[in-house]
Amino acid sequence: MFSILLALGLLVAIFVGFNIGGSSTGVAFGPAVGSDTLSKLAAAALMTGFALLGGWTVGRNVIRTMGGEIVPKDQFTLAASVGVLFFVGLALLVSNVFGVPASTSMTAVGAIAGLGVATGTLDEGVMLRIVSWWIVAPILAFWICAVIGRYVYPYLDARFAIDRTRGPLVQFNPHPRLGPETTPREFGGTLLVVGIGCYMAFSAGASNVANAVAPLVGNGALSVEAGVLLAAAAIGVGAFTIARRTLDTVGNDLTDLPILAALIVEVVSASLITFLSYIGIPASLAVSATMCIVGLGWGRATRTVTLGDAVRGKEPEVSVNALTAETDEVRPVGEEERDLLANDLFDPGTTGRVIFFWILTPSLSAITSYLLFSLTPI
Repeated sequence: MFSILLALGLLVAIFVGFNIGGSSTGVAFGPAVGSDTLSKLAAAALMTGFALLGGWTVGRNVIRTMGGEIVPKDQFTLAASVGVLFFVGLALLVSNVFGVPASTSMTAVGAIAGLGVATGTLDEGVMLRIVSWWIVAPILAFWICAVIGRYVYPYLDARFAIDRTRGPLVQFNPHPRLGPETTPREFGGTLLVVGIGCYMAFSAGASNVANAVAPLVGNGALSVEAGVLLAAAAIGVGAFTIARRTLDTVGNDLTDLPILAALIVEVVSASLITFLSYIGIPASLAVSATMCIVGLGWGRATRTVTLGDAVRGKEPEVSVNALTAETDEVRPVGEEERDLLANDLFDPGTTGRVIFFWILTPSLSAITSYLLFSLTPI
């Protein structure tokens, strides 16, 4: 019976990791793919390698939190671990079917919290600490990028804007050299976008590997090393398959990002998640990255009014199209032209759908987990 349960637990962990790969790849490399810097196949390969690196290093801290601090380790019986992982995978599958990057960490913590409430073993202090960071992190992401968008981005855009030219970035004839229309600035910017996307994949692995295997590591069925390897392999399978939809959502539907904006979004969101993973907080890269996108564009668009005007109740004429506007000459705040906007910054319908699933997936996971463990003798 033990071996059957263990096999089932491993299958469910793989199922969870598969869905994590489908969700997190879009968040990590959506900006790079959306700006035509990287192909979906290349994004999947990089996601696999750097998620493994993140899980193997910083991710151990998150595994420790989720595998024995939210609820005691002795609550993670093999049957209970299978139940927790099943609800995590189910909630994530629902999200991926609709092509929305799910809040993986929130979903996993919700399932564990459901177990803790049902058994009366939930550590409320640890849970409060985690939820507090869930509130603070997206707010920080939004306002950091809003300040950058309002006061810094236009100057960076005027000086360092990088446009993608037609044709190959690099050609071999017979030695590697820049493509016929590729500028050194474009080549350097492309390397930065890919490199920072890898940094995001690292942070996604650091935060999300625990979501697939923490219960099994907590009860001793897997070592930390074996759990990380298993989760990273499953994430890779998801990255090469169902991640294509979330890559489209983040890279194309949610926003049309130029390379410079992609760099800012990736640096801020990945840094926040890496920091939280370092201190053992399971946090959502999906939430942070999306709030960075919205905050950066909101800050850029609100340059049409000064802070004094805003305090007096004057609203900026924001047509949600700020980041793709070309900046040749930076005007002072309050003197920006009203029609400086070009393509969509973010689609309100898509953004609403993303936020809806952020709430739905952890709620669904927590409720179903609670019902299972309160109504059955698992």
